[in-house]
Amino acid sequence: MLTRLETIIVEKPWGRIDVPCAFGDFGGRRIGEIWFANPAGDAAPIMVKFLFTSERLSIQVHPDDEAAQTAGFPRGKEECWLILDAQPGAELGVGLIRASSSAELHAAALDGSIVDLIDWRPSQADDFVYNRAGTIHAIGPGLTVVEVQQNVDCTYRLYDYGRPRELHLDEGLKVSNPAPVHDSRDATIDPRANRMLVSGPHFHLAHLAAPVDPAILAQAQGELTFVPLSAGCRVAGEAVALGEAVLLDDPSTIEIDAGGRALLTWPA
Repeated sequence: MLTRLETIIVEKPWGRIDVPCAFGDFGGRRIGEIWFANPAGDAAPIMVKFLFTSERLSIQVHPDDEAAQTAGFPRGKEECWLILDAQPGAELGVGLIRASSSAELHAAALDGSIVDLIDWRPSQADDFVYNRAGTIHAIGPGLTVVEVQQNVDCTYRLYDYGRPRELHLDEGLKVSNPAPVHDSRDATIDPRANRMLVSGPHFHLAHLAAPVDPAILAQAQGELTFVPLSAGCRVAGEAVALGEAVLLDDPSTIEIDAGGRALLTWPA
């Protein structure tokens, strides 16, 4: 069974007017996100997005399951990023350069010096970064990113470069890890290789390439979300293009042509 997910195009002030044409023709609009609406809505455990950045996004943090549920959300938010393209000088901010305190971070968020506390890491195509709940983070300009996350609309902004949006300092600092952060899942991915990127606790994520590894497909269970990262991807004989995503329940129906690649994700 194959279900094509509704594609949602989101314009953002930090988005780009030069989104690669492989994703579609957006008529010069400033596109920040392409995301996919699961028919289950908020009950769906996983969301997948493409992000296109021309400016730094807000410095922010997400709660874990316990803190989010205490605040009335269905779940917390852990996420991960695979960089598909990076312009010269592109960077991701992940954690801090040194241990800090909530009081110092609160003051730094108010005067903008929190920018200098972020661990800005040079980014290039095929970098993979796992962003645990509680990690203070930001996405920089010049990036095309595919993001896989727990499906919840819960982001606490700590600093937003003067944009007229609400900040959430008290809530955000309460759930923040005010220290450097490194995750063992962070890696540089071979675009021609099959590889498990995440094996729980919140979701599973595999990078697929031709020929698809049957041992990885054998691990995939339940509702699967398939996201092409190139041309040459099919499910049950139907072509699925870059910029699309589908739900399926039989991973053996996935086909990828030589040189192609895709992501496959499913709940833990």
